[in-house]
Amino acid sequence: MSAHYEALRVRVSGRVQGVGFRMWAREEALRLGLTGWVRNEADGSVAALIAGSDTAISTMIERFSRGPAGASVSGVETDATQLAEMPTDFRITA
Repeated sequence: MSAHYEALRVRVSGRVQGVGFRMWAREEALRLGLTGWVRNEADGSVAALIAGSDTAISTMIERFSRGPAGASVSGVETDATQLAEMPTDFRITA
C-alpha cells in the first residue's frame, strides 16, 4: 500500500509572468524546505504544486500573495491535492 501525501495546487494571477516569478518562487520554496514545481500558464497566470509542512505551505501562500519585486498579484487560488509520491525537489517546469 503506497502512502499519500498532502500537497497544495496554487494558481497565482495578475502581472506574474516576465517578472522572474518562477525563479523567485523556487528560491522561496527551497528556503522553506518545500518540494514541488512552478510553471507559467498560457492564460498569463503561474501554477505551482507545493508540498511540505503546514507551516511552510502557509508561509509560501502568504509570499505568493505578494510575489517578487515587479510582480502585481491580483489573486491566489489554492486546491488541496493528494500525491502518490512526495516530490524530491522543487523545479521550474515548462
